[in-house]
Amino acid sequence: MTPTARVDRRSVVCPCISRDAPIAVMMTRGIPASSAAFRGSLYLQDRSGIGTCSRALHHGMSHLLFTPVTLPTPDGHGLEVGNRAFVAPMCQYAVDDTDGVPTDWHLSHLGALAAGGFGLVVAEATAVEARGRISPRDLGLWDHDQIPAHARLVDFIHGQGRAAGVQLAHAGGKASTWPMLPGFPGTTVPAAEGGWQTVSAVDGPVLPDLDPAEELTQEGIDRVVASFVEATRRADAADYDVVQIHAAHGYLIHQFLSPLTNTRTDGYGGELAGRSRLLREVVAAVRAVWPDSKPLGIRVSGTDWDEDGLQVEEVASVLRDLVAAGQVSWIDVSSGGLTDGSTIPVGPGYQVPLAVAVTEALAEEGLGEDAAVVSAVGLIEDALQAETVLATGQAHAVSVGRAALVNPHWAAKAAADLRVPRSELPRAPQFFRARF
Repeated sequence: MTPTARVDRRSVVCPCISRDAPIAVMMTRGIPASSAAFRGSLYLQDRSGIGTCSRALHHGMSHLLFTPVTLPTPDGHGLEVGNRAFVAPMCQYAVDDTDGVPTDWHLSHLGALAAGGFGLVVAEATAVEARGRISPRDLGLWDHDQIPAHARLVDFIHGQGRAAGVQLAHAGGKASTWPMLPGFPGTTVPAAEGGWQTVSAVDGPVLPDLDPAEELTQEGIDRVVASFVEATRRADAADYDVVQIHAAHGYLIHQFLSPLTNTRTDGYGGELAGRSRLLREVVAAVRAVWPDSKPLGIRVSGTDWDEDGLQVEEVASVLRDLVAAGQVSWIDVSSGGLTDGSTIPVGPGYQVPLAVAVTEALAEEGLGEDAAVVSAVGLIEDALQAETVLATGQAHAVSVGRAALVNPHWAAKAAADLRVPRSELPRAPQFFRARF
């Protein structure tokens, strides 16, 4: 699509909509039709056949955000999630020791989000093996001793009537770093202070400030896949409803996917088929042991924000195959993680066009919401913005991150803003006196 007009980045405009010719027009960022990079300008995008508009949203006539959504499963029943406001997994760096065991902080953090009304609450990047932790203070599911504390989190989330997910991750060459908290450097933790040797697609540092990683051999790759499998079994033992494979933000699977960090010459490098091989192997192995009654999700970076890096068309192609095979039924589309100094058009909803590209690529193959739910993420900050993303068909759900840190009751507040009846607000009964 080509740019048609410049608008204020927070504006949403629409024509009068007739029953016979429903058209919604909304602001978003454009993806050039045949380009590997994103256009920086804003444009108005026509999305026809929707039957709603921002004018209706402003007047509280639509709250698609607070309708149930079903994450498909191989057994055909699916997992019904109470609403389409999901919590994006966010690292807390709150493990007391280096044992990967969830603490009271995690219970407080995730519990507040569940009580605050989010339909699906996803625990942060949880390492499948100790060397796969982003930092020494990350969560893990590499050991059976970690299961009870995870089960405690799940029990509370379920007690609020919400679905519980966990993001399984391996940081690869971005592992063994200091926590991303005030007062810590953005560098590798030295071995003398508890750091460890990292691994990646090839030898060398993934980013300039990190220590060199070692290239994974076939034996090492097999170990990674096996670690994802065993962590998945433990996630099931903890009673998580959803597993999300972390293939985004410059971590190990993304390091294999991206030509910026994968220059291998064997079957795991080269063209997209080789670079996506590790992802495909992990997905197939995890799906084989994850119960057929439970959905499997994936988080991807839709772009590296670099013309020489991973492009959204490539990502969409791989995802289309995984969905068509019945292996993945929830896709969360983020971006970046492998470049320093790239120009990223950060602003409200700046990653939504990536979700659009994936949604449309799936639709071209007849794969809709009944095959895979696509969630948009990236500075989704308020109810109207989220509702517009859904009502204009750009995604099936939204994942909220930083706004949920600001207000764990974001979902309940959003429901009130969209004029969901007070008696139906998604919140814990203990908060019934709260006025949003």
